[in-house]
Amino acid sequence: MWALLSTSLSFLLGTRPEPTLFPISGSLLASKDNPISVFSSKMEDQSPIPKKRTLTIYQGMPVVPVVEEVHHQDLNKRTLIALTVASTHLVGIVLFLSCCWICRLKKSRTCSAKSKGHDVPIVDKLNSLRMAEKKGSVAVIEYHLLQAATNNFQEVNVLGEGGRGCLYKACFSEKLLAAVRRFEGEEQDIEREFENELNWLTKIHHQNIISLLGYCIHGETRVLVYEMMQNGSLESQLHGPTHGSALTWNLRMKIAVDVARGLEYLHEHCDPPVVHRDLKSSNILLDSNFNAKLSDFGLAVASGIQNKYIKLSGTLGYVAPEYLLDGKLTDKSDVYAFGVLLLELLIGRKPVEKMSPDHFQFIVSWAMPRLADRSKLPNVVDPVIKDTTNLKHLYQVAAVAVLCVQQEPSYRPLITDVLHSLIPLVPLELGGSLRITGPVPLALPSL
Repeated sequence: MWALLSTSLSFLLGTRPEPTLFPISGSLLASKDNPISVFSSKMEDQSPIPKKRTLTIYQGMPVVPVVEEVHHQDLNKRTLIALTVASTHLVGIVLFLSCCWICRLKKSRTCSAKSKGHDVPIVDKLNSLRMAEKKGSVAVIEYHLLQAATNNFQEVNVLGEGGRGCLYKACFSEKLLAAVRRFEGEEQDIEREFENELNWLTKIHHQNIISLLGYCIHGETRVLVYEMMQNGSLESQLHGPTHGSALTWNLRMKIAVDVARGLEYLHEHCDPPVVHRDLKSSNILLDSNFNAKLSDFGLAVASGIQNKYIKLSGTLGYVAPEYLLDGKLTDKSDVYAFGVLLLELLIGRKPVEKMSPDHFQFIVSWAMPRLADRSKLPNVVDPVIKDTTNLKHLYQVAAVAVLCVQQEPSYRPLITDVLHSLIPLVPLELGGSLRITGPVPLALPSL
């Protein structure tokens, strides 16, 4: 680089003109070997251009003087031009080297990502399936890819059903599975809940809240794509064909703690705080290790004074009485729903059971008097876990559930207090703080 700069300067400076010599007659030049005398004198000139004159006498006759003119202004201009050209070359070289360095850095990062394929986020894997664009960290997925991954949304791929559509198993490749929810129902409600859930899940990120991988808008069809939860919903585990046989006492307590952690994040750590408004067993999803995550944020709202009185929504059996009767919604409404969920885990019954065409049995009304009597409590516990529970822990969980489903919201504890009450009941190996001497019972293989 410096060699190039020096060469440019030398070339440009070396092109300045030689001093101008006025011609002397040929005869005089030919006879210069016999001069009589030579003397020099300096003459001052008032001209701004300094001149150096040399007077020569030859055989008594003055000879035409040789005048040497030094043009300083021309020299300065040429020097300036040389410096400008050299600086331009230098800047160009620097820019060229910078571009080469940036390209090499990008190429090295790409190669590193390819060499560690297992470290590439699942969203990046989805993007490789010809995604069109992105909205934040959520991929926009082409509809025909969803059709191919779900066998055109066939019934055999249905994982579960909700109030606004079915959840399908999607297979993008042998190693890439996801859960796809296609919204169905009235167009206005679909659009509102779709946008609401999309907006919340692009902002909320927690280990106990479902991760949104992508979405699709195809005509009037709205689709959301979530991470795959291999063990389905808590509802299907408790009230499905296995009737909770895969859920040991320790796993049930672990699920309760996971849900409480997710709610605590919504209530205490989000800004503004968030009320889920539709907490229920079908919206609690379980992965291959029975880690529980909250899902379905279509009805979620920001907690605050402006949201105390809003349109009634939710699922019968989980809706808090103050919200059902007066339309008043707070974070204590989620605490009530959590209490109902805790009763499901403890007793193994549905929140609402149809006893006859005109009569329905609510789990809260049925369980409250039985939970208050310690002598009757062991008889109402789910038979699957009845012989594996610690009575002391059983009484404590029952007490927490009773507090959560109190009719008066002010009597219910904060979800943070609930969480701190349940963590000591969960073994250390499952995310709690309980230390046990024997091995932790493992779950049965998922269906």
